[in-house]
Amino acid sequence: MDDTEAEPKRRSAPTLRDVARRAQVSVATASRALTSDYPVAESTRAKVLRAVEDLNYAVTSRTPKRNQAASHVAMVVSDVVSPLRSHVATGVAEAAGDAGRLCSVYITGGDLQREEQIFARLEDEDDLDAVILVGGVELTDAYEQRMSAHARALHARGAQLVLCGRPPLPAGVPALAVEYDNRGGAYAATSHLLSLGHRKILTLTGQERSTTTIGRMAGYRSAHEDFGVEVDPALVIPCRADRSGGYQGCRQALADRLEFTAVFAHNDVMASGVLAALREDGLTVPDDISLVGYDNIPVAQELSPPLTTVYMPHEEMGKAAVRLALERPEPGSGRERQLLGTHIVIRDSVRPLPASHR
Repeated sequence: MDDTEAEPKRRSAPTLRDVARRAQVSVATASRALTSDYPVAESTRAKVLRAVEDLNYAVTSRTPKRNQAASHVAMVVSDVVSPLRSHVATGVAEAAGDAGRLCSVYITGGDLQREEQIFARLEDEDDLDAVILVGGVELTDAYEQRMSAHARALHARGAQLVLCGRPPLPAGVPALAVEYDNRGGAYAATSHLLSLGHRKILTLTGQERSTTTIGRMAGYRSAHEDFGVEVDPALVIPCRADRSGGYQGCRQALADRLEFTAVFAHNDVMASGVLAALREDGLTVPDDISLVGYDNIPVAQELSPPLTTVYMPHEEMGKAAVRLALERPEPGSGRERQLLGTHIVIRDSVRPLPASHR
């Protein structure tokens, strides 16, 4: 046996989170206490400085990096299997690269605990310029409080939170938002069907409280109102926002013998499931049932017939999020939120409804 003394195990350097835990304050408060630009109670600052001394924490400059060379943009997303999210990720990576930034992607799998762990890690990084959070969300008070806290913690470190594809946070929270016009796109899709004589339009939605669903349902209802057509509640079916959900939702409508001449699926993947369900029932598109999707992902052109859908600027959304984060618009400038346009793409899955069928 080697009788030389074993080398002691090295301890990792303390982080700002360790300091905050020791001082019993939030990470954001600890950061502000070490940055003279932010007002902090002297008693709180004293606790933080004491924790810094106890832990031998190396304090470096944490002033906002507005004029510094940027180094890192992080994207947080539930998955990159979805074509929509993968295209947004492509846009983020391209814009970050064009601006000389590194880009990292963190996948949560839809797990809130995992998302919180990712934010905890990112809020400790010194070379971070922006965190871009992608995808619709269910708006709750808890969500707004959680995201507001993350936005402030990142801002205190000189980084910026950008919400991509979801609404902005309350006024005064240092966060940016890049959205697409869910309502306008759904209005265009539904109006197209109504203008061709369809009056019984089945719509398959995602989660009822999702911001994406809320926007698209608003457009669906608004189009009906403008055409003087009453919405039949039975023709609004919430389901999973994937192919299986579209398939099951359509099978349910057929099993319940609902009367409809057209289907508006809230995304193209759901529409592919609808197409399969209709064919199983001996129905064809568009001869028997017209079909419209949303997103204009590649599958929309590959279906038979090619799918009429709503174009969404996927990659441009990712690029706009990076540009906005690095621009850092002043609060109240009106630039804190960007709304990207959508438009309908007409293909072969819709036909005018004969007068005898209206």
